[in-house]
Amino acid sequence: MDKSSIRHSDRNDHAVKKDEKKETQRLQKVLAHAGVASRRAAEELIRQGRVRVDGGIVTELGMQVRPDQTIEVDGASIHRDMPPVYILLYKPRGVVTTSTDPQGRKTVLDLISGVPNRIYPVGRLDYDTKGALLLTDDGALTHRLMHPSYEIEKVYRATVAGDLSERNLLQLTEGIELDGKKTAPAVVNVIGTDGKTSVVELILHEGRNRQVRRMFEAVGHPVLDLTRTRYGHLSLTALRPGSWRKLTDAEIRQLYRLCRLTMPQSLT
Repeated sequence: MDKSSIRHSDRNDHAVKKDEKKETQRLQKVLAHAGVASRRAAEELIRQGRVRVDGGIVTELGMQVRPDQTIEVDGASIHRDMPPVYILLYKPRGVVTTSTDPQGRKTVLDLISGVPNRIYPVGRLDYDTKGALLLTDDGALTHRLMHPSYEIEKVYRATVAGDLSERNLLQLTEGIELDGKKTAPAVVNVIGTDGKTSVVELILHEGRNRQVRRMFEAVGHPVLDLTRTRYGHLSLTALRPGSWRKLTDAEIRQLYRLCRLTMPQSLT
């Protein structure tokens, strides 16, 4: 072989290596894009030894993986080539907003069938709370939706005990101190009351643990029934408790706009 053909071969080898390097991605980034978890949570999964690549357990961060490699989390394969799924569920009362439950209670994932993607709920609704719940395997979007700085609007309809006073309404509007920190300002509208109970609409941009129930308890009007009627621009129209639907392309685009994210090529 002459020198020119050797140089040509070297250039080809260099190009192949360059292409392979371009195709690889950090493992935690792949997990996040596949909707397994946020990147930070994916790093924790790796540290805990719950991730395998081509059958071998990976515990160190920074590993680069190729598109042809098999990735598993807790024994379940990650489908990297599948487009993300976006589902709106009307969560009924008596269902937990987790993927599994050690007490054996029904979970929101038990209500979803025929979806091969490994989807997760975005945020939580209490066991006794009904309403709009988004589920997806889009890790980047989930991270933005749950971050308080993006102020995703959540609308609740609560039936509470008693008749709220003007002072109560002002307290709810201006914020209630919970765990030493005041809640963000809310929009509060009384829809109706019979003196014994009141129906109130509450619009929040936060998502603290049991926030709506705790806010009403703080002003002396415990919640008797609670439904989240809207999440961002997603409403429960045409859904009944326990039913679900996939989001339209327009709804997905609106979520991306709300989160100031660029739509992936696979969705455009």
